Amino acid sequence: MGIIEDRESAVRSYCRTWPTAFDRAAGSWLFDQDGRAYLDFFTGASALNYGHNNPAIKGALLDYLSSDRVIHSLDMETVAKREFLSAFDEIILQPRQLNYRVQFPGPAGATAVEAALKLARKVTGRTEVVSFSGAFHGMTLGALAVSGSIFHRRGAGVPLQHAAHVPYGCAVEGSDPGAPGIERLLQDSETRLDEVAAMIVETVQGEGGINVAPLEWLSELAEFCRRHEIIFIVDDVQMGCGRTGPFFSFEPAGIKPDIVCLSKSLSGFGLPLALTLIRADLDIWKPGEHNGTFRGVNPAFVTGKAALDVYWRDKALEETAVANGHRIAAQLSALARSVPGTSLRSRGRGMVHGLVFDDGERAGKVSLAAFERGLLVETAGPGGEVIKLLPPLTATDAELDRGISRLADAVHAIG
Repeated sequence: MGIIEDRESAVRSYCRTWPTAFDRAAGSWLFDQDGRAYLDFFTGASALNYGHNNPAIKGALLDYLSSDRVIHSLDMETVAKREFLSAFDEIILQPRQLNYRVQFPGPAGATAVEAALKLARKVTGRTEVVSFSGAFHGMTLGALAVSGSIFHRRGAGVPLQHAAHVPYGCAVEGSDPGAPGIERLLQDSETRLDEVAAMIVETVQGEGGINVAPLEWLSELAEFCRRHEIIFIVDDVQMGCGRTGPFFSFEPAGIKPDIVCLSKSLSGFGLPLALTLIRADLDIWKPGEHNGTFRGVNPAFVTGKAALDVYWRDKALEETAVANGHRIAAQLSALARSVPGTSLRSRGRGMVHGLVFDDGERAGKVSLAAFERGLLVETAGPGGEVIKLLPPLTATDAELDRGISRLADAVHAIG
């Protein structure tokens, strides 16, 4: 560990939370250099929805690498890209009647968000973007401007402009006579509605503390944007690819966003891959107007296609994720009730859940106690007061039960 402490930047964080050196991984498990096993309910912040080193996906990657195929290609056409797009169109877009153009903006979720914001401003000729308290959309300046964390925003070092923040779950225009609607809130922030290019929302806020948006509210937001000719963007970077059950987290709301941002588990194997999905008539980019060196990571196309083929040609994974989500919710509710004298509670949807504590100090102690018991869970929320659970979608019933049991032991140990 000496070279890391000596040479890596002080900005590192997860290694401080989990002070060991990991060496191997398989399925729902990580193993450190001493061979100790840890049940992974973090999964790379949902970049590993199908578990570590998934054999079916790994096999496709190894076959590709062993035959001297293209690795890096910018946005040139390759066989791997064509096959990924064909699978994505056939398995994901067409069955959902989603007529999106697919942009490869770069390797990460933040780059997908940056492309979405730029395009919305280009299409509308407007400058302002509406986002929500508790939001997290990335660490680049445009994405950071529409994120809600004061801690992360201060790290920008410059004023972050052209973003208006309103409360998550706030009343939509006319939907609640007893509360100020979005239009009134914008006026209070000195933003005019006719200046707004886009609205960006997470259906479930992950970093914000597992805040779950009501489906009716999401539908009202989409209609509000349609009525006012505002580009409606859903950031599905962390909650997409089955994390809440369906492939897209917005599907149960019955909406079709104008733009969707995807990344994290899109490659299925932890390799960098991001998409910005654009309503076809909004795709007014000029060639090269938005670019980047790592838009064509072909091994990620290969593993992404394999994940689609294995897990999304039928409803089995979605149904399992929904059922397991109910299982986790029931176990967490029981755990919360077992600790009297606190406001401990749980919330979530599908395979993302949070255990909400009174304060961040206690949640942090529980996270450390869980680590000591061989379970990886991180904290989230404005004060780090939420234990966030992101188990693999492929975890077995026994692994889910074991993980919740270890979490319960940690909670009771802290008291």
